[in-house]
Amino acid sequence: MSSPTGPASGLPVRMPRPRQSGRHRRPEPLAAPEGAPALVLAVPGTPSGAVRSLADEVVSIARSELPGLDARIAYLDGDDSEFPTLQSVLVHTAEERTARFEQARAAGVDVREPEGPVAVVVPLLAGPDNALLRRIRQAVMESRVAAELTDVLGPHPLLAEALHVRLSEAGLARADRARLFTVATAADGIILASVGGEEAVQAAGITGMLLAARLAVPVMAAALDEEGAIASTAEQLRSSGSQQLALAPYLIGPELDSTLLDAAAKEAGCSAAEGLGAYPAIGKLALSKYTTALGIAPQQPQGAPVR
Repeated sequence: MSSPTGPASGLPVRMPRPRQSGRHRRPEPLAAPEGAPALVLAVPGTPSGAVRSLADEVVSIARSELPGLDARIAYLDGDDSEFPTLQSVLVHTAEERTARFEQARAAGVDVREPEGPVAVVVPLLAGPDNALLRRIRQAVMESRVAAELTDVLGPHPLLAEALHVRLSEAGLARADRARLFTVATAADGIILASVGGEEAVQAAGITGMLLAARLAVPVMAAALDEEGAIASTAEQLRSSGSQQLALAPYLIGPELDSTLLDAAAKEAGCSAAEGLGAYPAIGKLALSKYTTALGIAPQQPQGAPVR
């Protein structure tokens, strides 16, 4: 029985666990610095309820990784009512920052005038798409707001992981090679479909090599928006020995034309997986672009080990 001064004689004493040190020490949780710029997620494609849900989930993941993060969603083809445009979101964010400063100063609080970027704009794109990026840059310029624009999310090992998961969900790939779990419909050749021209295909090819290492099957990237490119790639894979192909969109979702994907899958004579969507890696990579731009990232998000 314990006494007010501690446990009774002879009972074990529970001591506080010492703080772990060395290379395996758990990192301190990171929080957004006070007054940090907003993360503005630039969402391409035609706005819809489904697109908004996807963007909300991506932002929610980013907020869960960095408490205190001011994250906002802007639509490249928004209407400034239900779906705010990138330009209007940046202007509103700048006005809010100025208003907070003026209110604090009016209340007699000793605060410094805010400086540096108002926002960090992160394109919701897995790979480069010059036409979309040009429009994003134009919107930032027209807003006349000090904002920093980051690179797109890929290539990255986490995107290879996301592609693997989407393929396995569609029954087109084994979920885990280590468990020797076989899927009767598993593909022995993957076409990685991208949009945005040759640069996008090359970037997709880098992630494709990582995916090939995970699946131990050949992976080739091709342009979804280039006539005949998917069919030509399918023929190359079949001529090299692959018989059961699968189409994997290297696209998050809002920028994906589902009619193009359906037509390409039919043209290649194979099944297709879903887009990357709001897979957790998307939110983590968006946050990584933000924190890296501000120089507050403890480390880059790491991909899962190849199985």
